[in-house]
Amino acid sequence: MTKTLNHRDPEGLISELRHGNMVLLLLEDSSGGVTGIVTIAAELCEASHITFMARQARGLICLGLTRERCDYLHLPLMVEGQGDTAPFTLSIEATEGIETGISAKDRAHTVRVAVAPQTSAADLVQPGHIFPVAAEEGGLLTRADRAEATTDLARLAGLFPAAVFTEVLDETGNIARGEALERFAALHELPVGRVSELIDHRLTTERTIERVRQGMVETTHGEFELTVYREIHQGSLHLALSRGSLQNDKTTVVRVHVTSALRDLVGTTLQGQTTWRFDTSLAEIAASERGVLVLISRPETAEALLASVDRLLGLPVTEHGATQAGYASIGLGAQILNDLGVGKIELLGAPLKYNALAGFGLEVVNFVAPT
Repeated sequence: MTKTLNHRDPEGLISELRHGNMVLLLLEDSSGGVTGIVTIAAELCEASHITFMARQARGLICLGLTRERCDYLHLPLMVEGQGDTAPFTLSIEATEGIETGISAKDRAHTVRVAVAPQTSAADLVQPGHIFPVAAEEGGLLTRADRAEATTDLARLAGLFPAAVFTEVLDETGNIARGEALERFAALHELPVGRVSELIDHRLTTERTIERVRQGMVETTHGEFELTVYREIHQGSLHLALSRGSLQNDKTTVVRVHVTSALRDLVGTTLQGQTTWRFDTSLAEIAASERGVLVLISRPETAEALLASVDRLLGLPVTEHGATQAGYASIGLGAQILNDLGVGKIELLGAPLKYNALAGFGLEVVNFVAPT
């Protein structure tokens, strides 16, 4: 970004949002790409903000809500377990006080109704013209994505943890990047901040994990240091097996592994695909100078296990059998790696784009495919 832009640190962004101003958040991924999100605190949303998002930013206008708020308003996910995509709920409309629902005035009214203290589920109907997205519990420290970034920012500003947001599109209708995003920010004189800096800001004062055990253990691939972490909000336990002297300026071989019964215990693979199983990952790390295997413990539901079987047999997979555990666990894995002192990563996994890892002090320098 150019120096002429109005860059703000997290405290500056928090102040802007608290005073009812829109801000532009930059979401970086591990490939070096940057996209932009225009956002405003939901309780301060006016028709003019909706109009700006629709006419200038031109992306889909969404409402980031906490999972707790979605449950309170009886808003089910549109599709249970949506992989790496945003977890949209059914769209909403205010029951009263609107005309067609699609105007900027009507949509702003629906937003304010959705976050008003006295609102109940009966005050909203589905479908409608506002598209809620459920943020993961723990926000950016669990999942570094749009709903988490915007709801976290609203919460940090002392406001209701909900925000209206949209992605910035360029003149051709594609997601704005590079110079197009710079022109947009400069033209509209928006305060600009980075999601990675918001994550770093949160990490200075809070974590969603805590160490509960630590010691040396013997495995089939040699001795490792075992560190056990507990999720503060949910109580789930996750493990880290490490070896070597972990330093943030030295490359560390890393695998963040979400448990899978068929892959890890039975040893099955989908036709035409190769994956890192737990045992092969541990063997690879054992052969490295320094490495960490983070084991995210996500118990498989009956539906998820049956979906894995259906994929293996080439049968159709139902919507309820999909899973988003992998992507939603990235923030947990990143917190653990940050706590262990890891910086540069040689990642055992597919070359995917992981959002805002810099906020955790992490950089992926290479991806390693299984042999």
